[in-house]
Amino acid sequence: MQDYKKEFIDFMIESDVLKFGEFTLKSGRKSPFFMNAGAYVTGSQLQRLGEYYAKAIHDNFGLDFDVLFGPAYKGIPISVVTAMAIYKLYGKEVRYCSNRKEAKDHGDAGILLGSNLKDGDRVVMIEDVTTSGKSIDETYPIITGLAKIEIVGLMVSLNREEYGKSKDKTALLEVHEKYGIRGAAIVSMSEVVEYLKDKGSILDSKLISSIEDYYKEYGVK
Repeated sequence: MQDYKKEFIDFMIESDVLKFGEFTLKSGRKSPFFMNAGAYVTGSQLQRLGEYYAKAIHDNFGLDFDVLFGPAYKGIPISVVTAMAIYKLYGKEVRYCSNRKEAKDHGDAGILLGSNLKDGDRVVMIEDVTTSGKSIDETYPIITGLAKIEIVGLMVSLNREEYGKSKDKTALLEVHEKYGIRGAAIVSMSEVVEYLKDKGSILDSKLISSIEDYYKEYGVK
């Protein structure tokens, strides 16, 4: 596992973004862990977050793209800080773009924030986590309807590695099969567990057992 992945796992925990315990998700599933990207709130946290995304995008998709698109709402700040980090780390200038929930009809009018999309643009979509693919379902027809773009990939921070609508496919795989978008994550939940087991300080035997039971029920078979 690359060093930046290990650092990112520690960073999520230090920032109170990744928690372990007992949580009820929007889906109704009872989960022994919970991730809330809304807990990244300080300047230093956001700077580091952008750099981890930038490194993962570089490793998975390269830098041959023009636009970072972050679906509203959490994808908006993520796309901004990642565009800044890509320039800082690699000297590559990319534009950021996000959608509004409702189109604006005056001033900076339209459905998009940031850059407009142009024919021929190569786009990386970026968000915190994909559990159902709902945000992609909402935004894919919007951005592909505005210009003839190519979507290079979808980058999320954590792949929960549990099934989405179909019990034999993760949400990222469902997005790939539906839209042809290759998905990747800074880290997967299995990498998180492997790393924290080796550290031996956060996951006790009870938590490890709860995580294993959760994936027996909700993991992709």
